[in-house]
Amino acid sequence: MSLTITVESPIAESPRVLQLRGLFDLPAERTSRLSWRVDLPLAERPWQVGLITGPSGCGKSTVARHLWPEECERGESLTWPDGRALVDAFPLSTSIQDVTSLLSAVGFSSPPAWLRPFGVLSTGQRFRATLARLLAEAIADKHPLIVIDEFTSVVDRTVAQVGSAAFAKAVRAKKIRATCVTCHDDVIDWLQPDWVYLPATNQFAWRSLRRRPAIHLEVSSCTKEAWTVFAPHHYLSHALAPSSVCLLARWEDRPVAFSAWLPFVGTGPPARREHRTVTLPDYQGAGIGPALSDLAASAWRGLGYRALSTTTHPGLIRSRTRSPFWVLLRAPSLAGGHERGGRLRHATTRLTAGFEYTGPALPRKLAALLLDH
Repeated sequence: MSLTITVESPIAESPRVLQLRGLFDLPAERTSRLSWRVDLPLAERPWQVGLITGPSGCGKSTVARHLWPEECERGESLTWPDGRALVDAFPLSTSIQDVTSLLSAVGFSSPPAWLRPFGVLSTGQRFRATLARLLAEAIADKHPLIVIDEFTSVVDRTVAQVGSAAFAKAVRAKKIRATCVTCHDDVIDWLQPDWVYLPATNQFAWRSLRRRPAIHLEVSSCTKEAWTVFAPHHYLSHALAPSSVCLLARWEDRPVAFSAWLPFVGTGPPARREHRTVTLPDYQGAGIGPALSDLAASAWRGLGYRALSTTTHPGLIRSRTRSPFWVLLRAPSLAGGHERGGRLRHATTRLTAGFEYTGPALPRKLAALLLDH
C-alpha cells in the first residue's frame, strides 16, 4: 500500500497572524498544507499487532485516521456509564465469564475494582479497562481490527510496558488485529508488534516475534506487615491468617507481589496450602504472581511438603490448567467434596478448583533459606 496523504487547513487573516509572519518571515499563504508519503505493505503477510510510532507532530494519528477512519472513531468515541460498575460497560452480548476473562487477559485481575465505576479507577486501571473494552467491542461486533491512538501515553512507563505485553498476548489469543499508535518506542520489545511504521521517515519494517524483556525479581521472606500494601487488591478477603508464612517479590526495588502459605489440615503426607497471592495492579499481566506462587510451591516441595492451592480466580485457574507444574485435583465446582489429602471447609458458595504442585523442587538448603524454616 503506497499513498500520499495531504492535510490542508485555511489560515484566517488576523493582526496577530500578520505580526507572526513578520516576526518569523513566514510566507503569505492562505492555506496550511502538510503531506506524508506512506508505504505500508500490510497485504504482504498475515499480522495481528502493528505499531505506528515516532515523535509528536510526525503524522502518526493522521496516517492512522486516514487508513482506518472507522476504527479510530470507534476507539475515540468510547464512553463509560456514570455510577455503574465497570463490568456493566461491556456489550450485553458479552457474558460475565468473557468480561472477566478479557479483563484478566489484559492484566487487570482485581475483581473488587471491577465493581467500581470507570471514573474512580486509577490511571493504570483505566488503561487496562479500555483495552479490555475495545477487545470486547471488536469481538461482539465482529470487527477485524481495533486502532488505539495515544497508546500507553497516560500511564507510567513500567505500567505501559507490562500492559503492552498483556495486551499483545490477549490480541493474539482472541485472533483479532490491533494497531497501536504512540510516541513511546519503549513498548516495542514488550508489545512485540508484527510490524513497525515510522511516519517521520516513512520507514516500515516487518518484525519476527522475540522473547519479551526478562523481569528479574528479588524474592525474600517477609513479615505480615507487608500484606497491608496488597490487601486491598485481593479478590476475596483482606484477612491474613496469623500462621502465614509470607514471601515478598520486588522488581527494581519496588514491591510488586506477595504470597502467603498455611499448614494444611487433613489426612495424608505433610502439606502446605496457598493462602493469599496478590500482584499489585500496575504489574498484573506479566506472569509475576504465578511465578512467585510457583517458586513458593517449589520451596515447600524442596522441604518435603506437598504444595496445594485452591482458587476461584478464573485467570489463575486457566494459568494453572496450562502449567506443566500443577496437576488439577478438583475441576471448578462448589466446595464440600473431598480433595486428595483432606476436606475443603470453605468456598461452599463459589466455584473453586484445586491443584497440587508437581514441578521441580528447590534445593533443600535454598528452600529453607527462602522460607526461613
